[in-house]
Amino acid sequence: MLNRRSLALALAAAPFFAGSVQAAPPAILSAEDRALVDKAAAYLQGLTQARGRFVQTDARGSRTQGEVMINRPGRARFAYDPPSGLLVVADGANVSVSNSQLKTFDRYPLMATPLSLFLARQVRLDKSIVITEVRRAADGFTITARDGSRRAEGSISLRFSANPWALAGWTVSDAQGQTTQIQLTDFAPTSGLAPGLFELKDPHAVRPGRAR
Repeated sequence: MLNRRSLALALAAAPFFAGSVQAAPPAILSAEDRALVDKAAAYLQGLTQARGRFVQTDARGSRTQGEVMINRPGRARFAYDPPSGLLVVADGANVSVSNSQLKTFDRYPLMATPLSLFLARQVRLDKSIVITEVRRAADGFTITARDGSRRAEGSISLRFSANPWALAGWTVSDAQGQTTQIQLTDFAPTSGLAPGLFELKDPHAVRPGRAR
């Protein structure tokens, strides 16, 4: 069963856990590296609405999948396929995690998560973000970064495909070195996503004037 810790790692739906793993030092970027970083930032900045499918692989090798929608700035929706019962929504300020099977609901500040790296209104990979590696491959490249302010421990590696040019997924590593991977498929720009898709209310919240 997918646990909430694995979910937090994959979708950055919770702050990274503090630990003893030493943070990687900043990379010395070549001109070619910097050009790739700038290209990635420009792509993310221009990505307003997009949707596709995702496959999540946790540290134990367990795989789950679902549908992802992005509505920048600040909003995202990850709807896991049945029988998972999981729904993760970023509403611009917080990331909410609902599990209909376990009847749980959790909420975390978006800015305390690496998900904010590419949901920010202004995507900057050169301020408050430390690039620790730029790695090239035949089919694209990967940029690994961490929070320079140390508000969140761990790191995130963003993968970009070259043909077609797109965000292909990411890998999140917590401070203990546990990693969870998200692979995107059929992820492409779209339009007309309803605002209500990026709102998720706590079903257990007490309404004004009502007792539990």
